[in-house]
Amino acid sequence: MFTIDLAGVGSGPVTTDVEIPADHAVLQDLAVRFAGPVRVTGRLTESGPGRYYWQAEVAGFVHATCRRCLTPVDVPLQAPVNVLFCEDPGADDASIYVIPAQSRELDLSEAIREELLLALPEYVLCRDDCRGLCAGCGNDLNTGACTCEPDTDPRWSVLSSLKRPQ
Repeated sequence: MFTIDLAGVGSGPVTTDVEIPADHAVLQDLAVRFAGPVRVTGRLTESGPGRYYWQAEVAGFVHATCRRCLTPVDVPLQAPVNVLFCEDPGADDASIYVIPAQSRELDLSEAIREELLLALPEYVLCRDDCRGLCAGCGNDLNTGACTCEPDTDPRWSVLSSLKRPQ
C-alpha cells in the first residue's frame, strides 16, 4: 500500500515520491513484467471539503515482445496521472475515486495500478523499421534475407515462361 497522511494536506500540497519494486503486489497481475522499479512522483492538494486532487507521473520500463519479429524489448513507460479523490459516495463519475468519509489516510495503490494499466502500450516494436518474420519460413527479416520463393499468382505463369530462354 502507498498511503498519504491527509493531516498535512490542509496546510498545503503534499509531495509524493515513491519507487515501487518490480515484484511489489501493486504491479502483479498486470499482464506485463516490469524491467525495474516504477517511479511515482506528484503532488496531492486539497480541492474542497473531502476532495483531494492528485497530479503525478508514473515512469518505468516493461518487458515486452516486438509484435513483428517477436524479439524481447524493454519499453519505456511514462504517463501523467490526474486523479480526484472524493468522500461523496454519490459521486457517479467513473474517474473519481470514492474514499471513506473523514479519512485520515489516502491509499494511492488502486490509482497507481489503474494508471499503469492505461499507460501500457497497445503495440510494441523493437524499432520503427522492423521488417518482422517471413510468413513462409519464419526467418527474422531484420537479420537477413529469406530463402523462400515468392508466392506468385498462377494466372501470371504464362508470362514467366516468356522470360526463360528456350
